[in-house]
Amino acid sequence: MSTVIRAYEGTFHDEQAIWLQAGSYEAAVLPAIGANLIAFRDTSRRYAILREPGEAEMDAFRANPGIHGIPVLFPPNRYDAGKFPWEGTTYQLPVNEKERGNHLHGFVHTIPWKVERYGADEAESRVTLSLTVAEGHPIYEQYPFEFTLTLEYTLSEEGLRQRVSVRNDGPKRLPCLLAFHTAINAPFAPSSRTSDVSFKLTIGDRWEMGADGRMLPTGRFQPLSEGEKKMREGTQSPFFESMDNHYTARTQNGRNYMELTDSREGAKLVYDVGTGYKMWMIWNNAMQGGFFCPEPQINLVNAPNVDLPAEEIGLIGLEQGEVWEETSRLYIINNA
Repeated sequence: MSTVIRAYEGTFHDEQAIWLQAGSYEAAVLPAIGANLIAFRDTSRRYAILREPGEAEMDAFRANPGIHGIPVLFPPNRYDAGKFPWEGTTYQLPVNEKERGNHLHGFVHTIPWKVERYGADEAESRVTLSLTVAEGHPIYEQYPFEFTLTLEYTLSEEGLRQRVSVRNDGPKRLPCLLAFHTAINAPFAPSSRTSDVSFKLTIGDRWEMGADGRMLPTGRFQPLSEGEKKMREGTQSPFFESMDNHYTARTQNGRNYMELTDSREGAKLVYDVGTGYKMWMIWNNAMQGGFFCPEPQINLVNAPNVDLPAEEIGLIGLEQGEVWEETSRLYIINNA
């Protein structure tokens, strides 16, 4: 029997979606909700890799689309009082995390993106989506830069490949700050339990957060705990303690990645995010179980307000016409 490889318009519950299929893998992206890659599954083994909202949860998901699938954060994470100093001007972002007095997670994960194209051939299925911001766009009123974000998802027997690019379309130098709030099911196999999974994350140093509870880095590091060191080794539970932690990325064997191993299934999920992401956030919803978020990030949280060299904190700027680009991949391998 031939392998089914196709891309088509359909629905995810009650939302318009572009679906990709390639053999036992399938994926769905939601153009109207921030180009969120809401589902990635291995249908032959009934694995649901990403946290998906159920049909009855769709209204709640639309109201807060940040903890399902793969939301795009631009600019990502927190900014002190919404202040965003850049090239001699301080821009004011809305304070949407009122309990902490911060701006949180940017503008692009809640709004519609454009489907540029989708299709398939004998090797893979793919979809490309874009978001262009210029004068007159609602984002421009609060973040007055001209830019285009482009996302391409490709599905093949090698899993799900993501390519993201940021292009500066305007005369002002563009702050290129980006992350993905990737929500991974743990476990991803239907018959496994939390105790069956362990994970690995290529972290370096842990950033110290201020003592005021606002989750803003001080610019200093703090020692890793013994539990955090086990994260580097791949022998730690995603729920060993409550985590809302921020780290530098430190490659292993030239790669920057998260692995989630299911000992019961003899399977390993690999999330290889590319070395352009210099930081990791990791959040596990206060150890409630079911899912956690290993979040690849270009920049330090609150980077424009931190007095450290731009290169150290991922504070990237693009001149007009310049493009920043990176690729990531999600796939399953046997771990027998």
